[in-house]
Amino acid sequence: MGEQELDRTVALVEDAPIEGAMAVLATPATALDDDLAQLADGMAGAAARFVHLVESVAAGVAEDQAIALLLLEVSDIMAIGARLGAIADVVPEGRYEPDAGAEPDIDRLRDALGARLAPIDAYVEVFDPYATPEFVPSRLSDDLCVIAADLLHGLAHHTAGRTLEGLWWWQTTYLASWGDAGSAALRALRSLVAHVRSGAPLEVGDAG
Repeated sequence: MGEQELDRTVALVEDAPIEGAMAVLATPATALDDDLAQLADGMAGAAARFVHLVESVAAGVAEDQAIALLLLEVSDIMAIGARLGAIADVVPEGRYEPDAGAEPDIDRLRDALGARLAPIDAYVEVFDPYATPEFVPSRLSDDLCVIAADLLHGLAHHTAGRTLEGLWWWQTTYLASWGDAGSAALRALRSLVAHVRSGAPLEVGDAG
């Protein structure tokens, strides 16, 4: 390729519209206004409460009220998650995520929850209602730990003063992972409460 042809190629690249991943790199960081700061603080508080409750249930605290408390906390965290899903994409200041520190021992929490919730841990979920219906064996303990892991990761950023990073993480993972897990867990918990209140038998199988 000659020098003039190379110059023309470079000019074409520079004038081309920015799309996809390159558009993200060129997008300015989100301005942290009072509304976003308030949303971040509210999310941090809700995340901390959720994780505390899940750890308490795993430890056997308030065992008789565990399902009712989980229904309340999952409902609360999903409500604030919906606010994250409804706002424009949060763009953090950096283009690389800073280290959020050591990851918590989620496997230990999952095992403890599974043991506590054993009689009602397994349920069946309909995967993606807008695609071909597919029944997927699921576990409440898995769902709750997916939520907890994503919330803790964002909480580490928020606690370290990286408010936009925390919001970005919570929003992104709400749409990609913990929102799905929360929706599934909420349906399962509501159904469980309805079965208990009506006296209808539970048909619980092995989630594998």
